[in-house]
Amino acid sequence: MTDTPNDTSAFARLESEVRSYCRSFPTVFATASGPHLTDEGGRTWIDFFAGAGSLNYGHNPPDLQQALVSYLTSGGVTHSLDMHTVARRRFLERFDEVVLKPRDLRYKMLFGGPTGTNAVEAALKLARKVTGRQRVVSFTNGFHGMTLGSLALTGNRTKRDGAGVSLEGVSVMPFDGYLGDEVDTVDVIERMLDDGSSGLDLPAAFVVETIQAEGGIHVASAEWLQRLAALAKRFDALLVVDDIQVGCGRTGPFFSFEGTGVVPDMITMSKSLSGYGLPLSMVLVKPEHDQFAPGEHNGTFRGHNPAFVTAAAALERWTTPALSNKVAADADHVAERLVAMAPGAEHRGRGLIQGLVFPDPAAAGRVSHAAFERGLIIETAGPDGEVLKLLPPLTIDRQTLDAGLDIIEASIAAVGAVERRAGARAAAPTPVETSA
Repeated sequence: MTDTPNDTSAFARLESEVRSYCRSFPTVFATASGPHLTDEGGRTWIDFFAGAGSLNYGHNPPDLQQALVSYLTSGGVTHSLDMHTVARRRFLERFDEVVLKPRDLRYKMLFGGPTGTNAVEAALKLARKVTGRQRVVSFTNGFHGMTLGSLALTGNRTKRDGAGVSLEGVSVMPFDGYLGDEVDTVDVIERMLDDGSSGLDLPAAFVVETIQAEGGIHVASAEWLQRLAALAKRFDALLVVDDIQVGCGRTGPFFSFEGTGVVPDMITMSKSLSGYGLPLSMVLVKPEHDQFAPGEHNGTFRGHNPAFVTAAAALERWTTPALSNKVAADADHVAERLVAMAPGAEHRGRGLIQGLVFPDPAAAGRVSHAAFERGLIIETAGPDGEVLKLLPPLTIDRQTLDAGLDIIEASIAAVGAVERRAGARAAAPTPVETSA
């Protein structure tokens, strides 16, 4: 045991080399609150990573923490497989009341394993069972998980190579804009499906992210999603929207596809579903597709009662439009500042998932490193880490949001990621040193 603050030697000595985020943020975190993380030495960082989208409401939200502590200290059931519990019933009822009914949506809730990739695997199995087809279509730059079925859907070559076996049953088609603005890629897919000699089998499902978060913050237009949904219907395939990272309000509305008129056959959810960083995943399934026999798909942790407790408490944030309105206002503010601070960089994103692509693809990593030194945690995305990716908590206050943006601006200047404009302000904030 060490008494030295921020001693990372135990991790290097005892933990697998596969660890990654700790290499970008080399300290030992001890406490967290709201949009802040504090290490053992007492230094505090602003968090623009938010648990890769698992902490939309920040670290340790007091109301969720109190609900969890009260449940645990009262002797509430922690583990129950899929047996009925008070916590499970509370979540089911509140999700229906707060999310589904106001949007006139009818879905059954399917719980498999605790993580996002478990939700994707369940959706794949069910789509193949419902349609009787094997082939599934995913999209370039998509990311859907690290188990074999979801990894087959994923575009990133490095992650695919890690499987060590052939990845089967998936055809990868071009995402919106992949072939340039002048090419409607749904037309390409439709032409291939119409042509019996194209080599593209009729799919069981199209699995798509409305915003490709890990793939580089590529945003699908509403028109493209509408055409994809119509294509799926025409060929009797299911439309599966992966809302694992960009759902739960990340784009403003609770679901990322709201406002498009699209109603998916299935929706995969995880990450911020529990609202507290506890593992919980779910597949929303249209009732007519709810065709698994009892026990045909299961798992030891198919629903986690403490996560049900915090998830139900988190839903109270969605009983009014206040949070959606806040995200919309913050999103406009972030976009304006990013465009102003990085002329010559490409701006991407929607809601509070936004990013910058610099002329030099390696610049995003250098900016992330410089930002960490200045008191901000921010990651990169894209196949080569070429996108600086902002993913702050949705609940972040404007003052802290601006402090983080100031650090990004200073970091861009420090590493020379873009040419500075004449008269541009030189933001040089000092690291946040107060406790969270």
